[in-house]
Amino acid sequence: MRSAVITFPGSNRDRDIIAALTKVGGKPPELVWHKETALPAVDLIVLPGGFSYGDYLRSGAIAARAPIMDAVRHEADRGVQVLGVCNGFQILTEAGLLPGVLMRNASLRFVCREIKLEVTNAATPFTRGYAQGQVIRCPVAHHDGNYFADTDTIARVEGNGQVAFRYAAGTNPNGSVNDIAGVFNHRKTVLGLMPHPENLIEAAHSGTDGRNLFAGLLEVA
Repeated sequence: MRSAVITFPGSNRDRDIIAALTKVGGKPPELVWHKETALPAVDLIVLPGGFSYGDYLRSGAIAARAPIMDAVRHEADRGVQVLGVCNGFQILTEAGLLPGVLMRNASLRFVCREIKLEVTNAATPFTRGYAQGQVIRCPVAHHDGNYFADTDTIARVEGNGQVAFRYAAGTNPNGSVNDIAGVFNHRKTVLGLMPHPENLIEAAHSGTDGRNLFAGLLEVA
């Protein structure tokens, strides 16, 4: 699978994503700067974590209007898979590619710790490396990870199987509605999640629970 990682000013997890894709799939992804207006021919586009534009205005709001995002929308419309992690999730919601918004954590504090995730929908390319209902370990590091949407949107997201991951019971770090940690678009071709699976892919990271997300995407599980 060919992949591309988009870097914005303030991205700081792009190298982690590149390492994960390379170690799991063997092919280094192409690095694309936010000012580009076109993407290479790829099967997967990743928006990494970090603090694009210093989280000014709202987290992801400025990055969502970067020149490259028109190309991301175009490729997403064609069915190319798009993954946004942490700040990437925030950017995808601000860009209208995913439902809902990411707000300030309920504690009003930055949260950096390991949590547990429940796999809510395992019948997608992003999650096929896991079993339905499986609980995995995953680190989080965010200040604005509180997922919210209005009642009608939440009903559609839940009813259409668009919840990818939930924070397992008692581990919700930010107050997200329905413990939602990751959501798909309606076609299940775009995924945004707040936790960082790229930081738990090998024994040196003290675990490999995040590895199967990338292995499933790259078809090497």
